[in-house]
Amino acid sequence: MVKKIKPYMMPIAITVGAIFYKFFDSLSFLTPYLIFVMLFFTYCNLKLNQMRLSRLHLWLILIQVLGSLGVYLLLAPINITIAQGAMICVLAPTGTAAPVITGMLKGNVASLTAYSLLSNMCVALAAPVIFSLVGSYQDLPFLDSFLAISQRIIVLLFFPFGLAMLLQKLAPTLTTRIGSFSGLSFYLWSLALCVVTGRTVVFILKQNGSSHLTEIVVALVALLMCIVQFMVGRGIGKRYDDTVAGGQGLGQKNTILAIWMAQMYLNPIASIGPGAYVLWQNIINSYQVWLKRKSL
Repeated sequence: MVKKIKPYMMPIAITVGAIFYKFFDSLSFLTPYLIFVMLFFTYCNLKLNQMRLSRLHLWLILIQVLGSLGVYLLLAPINITIAQGAMICVLAPTGTAAPVITGMLKGNVASLTAYSLLSNMCVALAAPVIFSLVGSYQDLPFLDSFLAISQRIIVLLFFPFGLAMLLQKLAPTLTTRIGSFSGLSFYLWSLALCVVTGRTVVFILKQNGSSHLTEIVVALVALLMCIVQFMVGRGIGKRYDDTVAGGQGLGQKNTILAIWMAQMYLNPIASIGPGAYVLWQNIINSYQVWLKRKSL
């Protein structure tokens, strides 16, 4: 029964979150804790001695960080909210499920896992700086803004890794045991998707009619960002004989984290971007998996 439901869990979670938005909005305080636990389960399965950083990873991280700033600067003169929505779709780190999709596509899982870790660590350092400059904390002095934002993001992204590595050193058997429950991340992801969907619906309902056009444009720009990142990632990956990992590393995002960051530090309407990105990246991944299975 569970296996039959799994492929449809994303639309189910979004639908449930949208219908019962008031209830799930009341649970929005859980989002950072859910992200923390999901990352912790993922990192418990990491084997650092099997991971190698490469030039591909350097190119991808430069595109992720500098590209997010470039997109913002390009779109900000047109509309700040659209610019923020596009920026967070590029800045967001690689999704925790990306290694699974990479494996299904017969890609280099070790390479993708290494980049996923690098991506999260770099976002933990870069996001407080970027949000301090372009986010909702701009009325504060830069240092105050940076400290307020980094306190949450660095704890959220660094601590799961640090805790998992410490456990691997002190209690490897326990860490392996915890890692065996990593399948729970799927259900935590589903709950988190319900919560952020409910939160997003509340923001949409609070807006006046004039904001609806902006929301639609943000969702369409997210589609463009999604397609471009998958294409660019695959293009760079092909140069290093790592096509699949390049595409998934740059294109598949931790949208739950991206939505939470947008709702916390940017114009909440910008969270429509990563909210729509959930749908776009799943359509692209489903198509890629279908093509791969068809070719076998």
